[in-house]
Amino acid sequence: MEIRNIAIIAHVDHGKTTLTDAIMRQTGAVAEGVSMDSNTLERERGITIYSKNTAVEYKGTKINIVDTPGHADFGSEVERVLRSIDSVLLVVDAAEGPMPQTRFVLKKSLELGLKPIVVVNKIDKPAADPGRCEEQVLELFLELGASDEQSDFPVVYAIGREGVAMKKLDDERKDLTPLLDTILEKVPAANVGTDASAPLVLQPFNLAYDNFLGRMAVGRIYQGTVKPNQNVIVKKPDGEARTGRTTKLFTFKGLDRVEAAEASAGDIVLIAGLPDIYIGETVTTDPAAAPLPAIAVDEPTITLDFLVNNSPFAGREGKFVTSRQIRDRLEKELEVNVGLRVEFSSADAYKVSGRGELHIAILLENMRREGYELQVSQPQVITREEEGKKLEPFEEVVIDTPSEFQGAIIEKLGLRAFVLQDLRPEGGGVRLTLQGPTRGLLGYKNQFIIDTKGEGILSSRFVGFKPYAGEIKKRQVGSMISMATGKALGYSLWGLQERGVLYITPATEVYEGQVIGNTSKGEEMMVNPTKNKNLTNVRASGTDEAIDLVPPYELSIERGLEVMADDEYLEITPKSVRLRKQYLTETDRARARRG
Repeated sequence: MEIRNIAIIAHVDHGKTTLTDAIMRQTGAVAEGVSMDSNTLERERGITIYSKNTAVEYKGTKINIVDTPGHADFGSEVERVLRSIDSVLLVVDAAEGPMPQTRFVLKKSLELGLKPIVVVNKIDKPAADPGRCEEQVLELFLELGASDEQSDFPVVYAIGREGVAMKKLDDERKDLTPLLDTILEKVPAANVGTDASAPLVLQPFNLAYDNFLGRMAVGRIYQGTVKPNQNVIVKKPDGEARTGRTTKLFTFKGLDRVEAAEASAGDIVLIAGLPDIYIGETVTTDPAAAPLPAIAVDEPTITLDFLVNNSPFAGREGKFVTSRQIRDRLEKELEVNVGLRVEFSSADAYKVSGRGELHIAILLENMRREGYELQVSQPQVITREEEGKKLEPFEEVVIDTPSEFQGAIIEKLGLRAFVLQDLRPEGGGVRLTLQGPTRGLLGYKNQFIIDTKGEGILSSRFVGFKPYAGEIKKRQVGSMISMATGKALGYSLWGLQERGVLYITPATEVYEGQVIGNTSKGEEMMVNPTKNKNLTNVRASGTDEAIDLVPPYELSIERGLEVMADDEYLEITPKSVRLRKQYLTETDRARARRG
């Protein structure tokens, strides 16, 4: 059977997963209502976090499809996948056109010499303009230095949600056959001309973990055949070799893993039995085989500390609270989360580095749902030194917004050391392109939503390390700190809400040193949220005012990481997210400031 290997790449929310789901339904690989995004967090947020494999059969050909994440924080997932496939479907929203992540993933695939198939998706949107979208994609190809062959890309129009595709806009809209036919026609067969008797050469591009089988590798077979219980040599990119033995072999069918007796060149498989296998290593049966080129994984850009929770409310809600348990969980995460780095240097604090706030927040969210309780420090960007110069990570930000908000955005980002690169009209509003340091973006998303009244779209991508941009004064607000322990009362919160924004509701339990809100004037303020009204026997018509409380700004993990100051911790438990001072009492804080 012929094999075709493709990946679906796109900016976040342009319809990759919906399109993959529709292909699987049409080819009978899955039942109605089954989706690639199987993880609970993925379904809740509507984004793909982990790249996944599926395989469908169409006209006697096996098509291996890898669905990749669109969010910049999970970019390291995309890069590795592109090395192991033969073509990409570049999905672009017909209304939005190419976005920052489209640019990032396309650049990587063009550098690897792949010839993309462009899918202009969501052509049923009221603001869709397929013709203009196609022109913008061609401009992007030329700008990124595509060869003549790559620039002559096939275009398929689609509505992923309805599961229809057409080669021309006025063609009949029936199903996805035009797209599947284009894949068979344009993507080279992966296993034609391969010799089954040649020595095995396989390279993992992703990892999986199974409680019974341990660490497993998802990889592509470049030559030869792989079988269960086969003795193999694992080579690192620098040539260092070790021996191992495969125990089980799986291929993909729909979303299921199917145990196989053997698999040959061109296929994408899952192998178990090599407990220390890593991405980019070469698995072979030939001691003389040269290792395949290494697969680079993006460096982390932000770092923070994971600590044992030591607040007055510690241990009330979590099942796993000790440093040993947190350490074990992080070690397990490192088995599969390749963009993550952890330093286990100290016994009670672990330095965790990741690709961005969302990357870290997803890990924390998964941990709290599993019953872990911990606290984290404020995220800091990772700087490096080269030739005596201090360098820091920079981001390119693309913002679509109604034009009346552009002034506020440019001003706020200007204070955070961002420089405007481009401004052009776009679909009734404007599209701004700015560049600046990653630390200028930490904590800005929330401000952005307020400034654009929720109508703006912000997306960013990491562009590299550049010279340090100097001091940035980001925090305009101060913290409102509880000086008492007990239940917060509506009466006292009603008085405090005039001073800033509250994070808690009445009847919330608070402790001394907990941050219960922020102050708009910018200074820290000690308050007592547990104070009740003095009651008297005298009643008068004018003294009993109605207590009107503004809904609080409830903290989630991402919001907490955005609003916290550098002398605060975010306490995360299975049921609560609290912000607190590192030193809970006023005297301890004064002593720390002096010390």
